[in-house]
Amino acid sequence: MTGDANSSEELGLLVPILFGHSAFQQLNAGCRLGLFELLHADGPLPAGKVADGLGLTRRATDVLLLGTTALGLTTVEDGSYRNGPPITAAFQKGLWPVLRDIVEFQDRVSYLPAADYAESLRTGENVGIRHFPGTTRDLYTRLSGVPGLEELFYRCMHSWSRLSNPVLVERTDFSGTRRVLDVGGGDAVNAIALARAHPSLRVTVLDRAGALEVADRNIREAGLRGRIDTCAADIFTDPYPGGHDCVLFAHQFVIWSPEQNLALLRKAYEVVEPEGRVLVFNAFSDDDGAGPLYAALDNVYFTTLPFRHSTIYRWQECETWLREAGFTDVLRITGPGWTPHGVVSGRRPAR
Repeated sequence: MTGDANSSEELGLLVPILFGHSAFQQLNAGCRLGLFELLHADGPLPAGKVADGLGLTRRATDVLLLGTTALGLTTVEDGSYRNGPPITAAFQKGLWPVLRDIVEFQDRVSYLPAADYAESLRTGENVGIRHFPGTTRDLYTRLSGVPGLEELFYRCMHSWSRLSNPVLVERTDFSGTRRVLDVGGGDAVNAIALARAHPSLRVTVLDRAGALEVADRNIREAGLRGRIDTCAADIFTDPYPGGHDCVLFAHQFVIWSPEQNLALLRKAYEVVEPEGRVLVFNAFSDDDGAGPLYAALDNVYFTTLPFRHSTIYRWQECETWLREAGFTDVLRITGPGWTPHGVVSGRRPAR
């Protein structure tokens, strides 16, 4: 009998995995239907008031609330519902719009292609790309084929950066840095955060011309045109501008192959001033290959969609690339947040 009970408990651990797709849809439905905003503004509310506020039938409301409450997204006490701890924290920290963007991205971009994960592993190709119109082999050039999707992608990347970049902005030492070259800096979200946090810092955002249109607008709206400029270039084939004592790669190394990442670091080594630094800001997986869970699950997206080699690499892999490129004083900087983002830094030796 004891053995049967233990087996039942062990098999019960499969429930959140077997029904993982359903768990996400509870969160997604709560976002799309406005449940969490309603409870934030007016909660706690009984189920009948939730039904009225969302314009749902009582049956539909009971199904939704059962799902969100079982997952801890909402809580119930004396028949009235309020937001659960993770949703409440998102509102309190001003991160609710960020979380909502990320849920929409998962829904519209990541979810359906995730069914191609096993085939992507078997073939070594980003098979999930088939769900987006086009003939190119990368997600980024196909997004424009679906109305509104490219805008959603950049909006979500902005949200991910806002969520994760405190480890870059607050825990990385920029006290001796004058000019940062932000390679692949996209819409300038990290450049703006760095410039605001470090008033003596100047930043150059290097990216393709299309991305810099958004960056230029954001820089202008932030009132930082005198401290942040832009440079249109291909990050692999075009020369990098000189005069920088720090080269930053933010959210870049999860996209490319190890050989491409090493090539980027070698370009950085050639252009950064002697005794200058390179910074790699990314999500990382643990060196022992056992986690964290965030990286393990996020790798489904990187395996099925961006490029055929995209992945969340281990810390030690990145550190090895820096040393191979010639950098010394290699250091990892970890963050206190719930995402596994961090910075690996290295220094170009003096001549």
